[in-house]
Amino acid sequence: MYAQALATIEGYNGYGAEQGNKELRKAIVETIYTNTGITSDEIFISDGAQCDISRLQMLMGSNISIAVQDPTFPAYVDSSVIIGQASKFQEHTGKYNNIVYMSSGPENNFFPDLSSTPRTDIIFFCSPNNPTGYAASRRELEQLVEFAKINGSIIIFNSVYATYISDDSPRSIFEISSAKEVAIEVSSFSKLAGFTGVRLGWTVVPKDLCYSSGFPVINDYDPIACTCFSGASNVAQAGGLACLSPQGYKALQSTIDYYLKNAEMLVDTFTSFGLKVYGGQNVPYLWVHFPGSKSWDIFNEILENTHILTVPGRGFGYKGEEFIRVSAFAPREAIYEASMRLTNYFSETTPWLPKKLLMKLP
Repeated sequence: MYAQALATIEGYNGYGAEQGNKELRKAIVETIYTNTGITSDEIFISDGAQCDISRLQMLMGSNISIAVQDPTFPAYVDSSVIIGQASKFQEHTGKYNNIVYMSSGPENNFFPDLSSTPRTDIIFFCSPNNPTGYAASRRELEQLVEFAKINGSIIIFNSVYATYISDDSPRSIFEISSAKEVAIEVSSFSKLAGFTGVRLGWTVVPKDLCYSSGFPVINDYDPIACTCFSGASNVAQAGGLACLSPQGYKALQSTIDYYLKNAEMLVDTFTSFGLKVYGGQNVPYLWVHFPGSKSWDIFNEILENTHILTVPGRGFGYKGEEFIRVSAFAPREAIYEASMRLTNYFSETTPWLPKKLLMKLP
């Protein structure tokens, strides 16, 4: 209806505010950030979290140090390389010399050891993490916020999968006391409402967040948003507003439950063959461990034998080796089919599987 209205003189409204539709900003606060103290004028509507990550990199500039989880979403490192923060790629480690990689694997419950993490200007942190699926606990996020306060660091917190959290893990960094003094949060309708091609997201820049000089960060981000961006599509924003209505949000919760059920089915498939699976509870994807194997070998083996696409874990960082990421974003019949193919493949007397994999499982 909104798109059709644009074809009329009465319905056409041209450019909107670069910061976003006021009603949508208000709806995000009332739906997502209740009891956090976040206000609608601290919300910046955008064309997606990944785009905002690059705008934030532009804001921070090239003469800063950054830390990232390992493994993690590749855009943090890639945008750092583009902006000039990273250099001297080490082929043997798969790392850049001047980026701090915070190991986040099964050995430390996917939360980095902050006591051994050096100070950086920026800390990129994703919860639930992409690709491991781990949602940081309240205590862990309290530690992260305290660590940032002590070191004078800014946390850029990615919460795009937050609405899939089914336990008591915080859905926003701003659920943590004093986080508004040290954190920026990026999020998106892509995973919340299937807007991957529609492109709609938001960034929260609290007024309490200041540089060491005392100057508010939001006063710098606002002109970047207005200069480098003409505002999210009016059609997309109308869709986002509909999603956050009581009826729309109820429908989204039903869809979220659907994908989590898909993930549960896939978890059962992999674990029935003795494989260790992470994720699948607070996220609609799995992080599957194949000890002693190369992730690209696993990817190729599954693709060639089952015609199922997965994602090699190595693409998410050095610590992603031996893992693949498996998505549950699919119709239920496709998940049934994938489970059947995987079961048939793992059940066959394939030399590669029993000899190279099963004998290495604990």
